[in-house]
Order: sequence, then structure tokens, then C-alpha cells
Amino acid sequence: MSELIFIAETDAPRMLKNYLRGSCGVSGGLLRRLKSIEGGIKINGTAARAVDVVRQGDVITLAQPENATIEANSALNAPIVFENGAAVVFDKPAGMPVHPSAGHRNDTLGNLFAALYPDIVFRPINRLDKDTSGLCLIAKDPYSANILQGSCHKLYYAAVHGDTDETGTIEAPIARSEDSIIMRCVREDGRRAVTHYRKLFGNGKYSLLEIELETGRTHQIRVHFSHIGHPLAGDGLYGGLREDITRHALHCGRMRFVCPLSGEDISLQSELPKDIERLF
Repeated sequence: MSELIFIAETDAPRMLKNYLRGSCGVSGGLLRRLKSIEGGIKINGTAARAVDVVRQGDVITLAQPENATIEANSALNAPIVFENGAAVVFDKPAGMPVHPSAGHRNDTLGNLFAALYPDIVFRPINRLDKDTSGLCLIAKDPYSANILQGSCHKLYYAAVHGDTDETGTIEAPIARSEDSIIMRCVREDGRRAVTHYRKLFGNGKYSLLEIELETGRTHQIRVHFSHIGHPLAGDGLYGGLREDITRHALHCGRMRFVCPLSGEDISLQSELPKDIERLF
């Protein structure tokens, strides 16, 4: 069992739970789990309650229980582009699911993570589709996961059919298709979804776009560009043709987040994969 340690910085005595949530970014869920663990919360080495008082300079220790359950598979490969005690970022290849499911029990990023970090729970911050390549951020503990959820900013790159506008915003609500458990569609009763884009290059047949998501709905990029008549190349599910590429041409190419350990801004980049590059 690992531990998180904080040195209290507070001008006046504060209730421990308020200090942890307000100044340290510790989630209410993690605090509830720690209450059920003997010695899960300590102040200056002594077991403490969430309602106890914390003062300037107190050493707060939080237990980090782990219970990894994903099967390990060391034969898999995805390059690591960043790692520290709080997180690791993989450059996930197309064709690899992020999390195990009924049809993918042993060939996912989760299985690779379990092989590399057998005592750590798999906590993906951004969940890429199986055929979406690029940067995938994994937190190593619940505290880091809570911080990273609110600080991770991503840019995607996609090849879409036809010539798009130079810049644009797509705002169209997304819902689950009534006749499918996989497909999504634009529908008035769907959840708000907003996608911003700018064109980097076009060759008549395809446009290469840089995309920023204001919301994070399932299949949002794929659904939105299909909706405006520019489906992703290779995206057979949403109207794209597969004559030049055999997977949807989408890549998470840039990522920025605040490190939970140091507060430092981390910026990472992944090169456009060759199968998307070849389209241009």
C-alpha cells in the first residue's frame, strides 16, 4: 500500500476534510474510502478523522490502497512518452483498445499497464477509441486521477473527406442511436456537444484538421464531422470511405496537463502516424 504525504500550509486551523478537498484536490470519494481503512488518514503519524483540525506544518498521510484486477500481458507494446510518480502517458497505437471488454480481454492498454505496474490500479484519464491513436494519460493513484481529470487539455488531428472551412465550430447535441448500442447520432434530445477545428492542409480529397473538444461525448469528433458532410477517412461506421486507410483517421497528437506532484505544466506531442500522413 503506497502513501500520499502533504505538509499543511494554512494561515489558520482548518477541518482536515475541508483542507484536503479545498487545498489539495482530494476527492470526496477518496476520503470516503480512506475512512474505511484502519490508519487510512494520519496527522503527524497518528490516526486521524476527517473532522479533526489541521494546522500549519502538520504532516498529513493518506493511504493509497490498490487492488489491480486486469490480467497482465507483457507481450504488448505502446511507447511511454512521459512518466513520473503520479502518471504515465502512452503513445497508443491504432487497433489497441484502452480498457478490457468482452471482446478484448488480453490485448488492451490496460493489460500492458498491468504488466508494467502490477500493484497499481489502471486509471485512464482520456479513453481513446480502439482505432484512435495517440497520447493516453493514466493516473497512478486516486488523488492524481482527481487532479488530472480537471487539468488535461488535448488536441486531436483528423483527416476528413472533402474541403472544409478554414476554421469552424460544430455545436450539435449527441445521443445514442436508437437501433445500436455503439453508434451515436445528432439529435435534439441529445447531450450538448461542441467541437472546434481549424484546417491545417487540404489536397481536394481530404482535409487535415486540428480539433479541440469543448465537451467530451462518445464518438464526438466522428459524429460531428459526419453530421456536417465531412466524415473521417476510413470511418465506415459514420460514412467514411476505407479505400485509402483501414481505420478512422484520428490521432490525439498534443496533450497538456498540470503535474499533481509538482504543479508543473507538462506539454507532450505525438507525431502524426504514417497511415494518416500518407493521405496527403
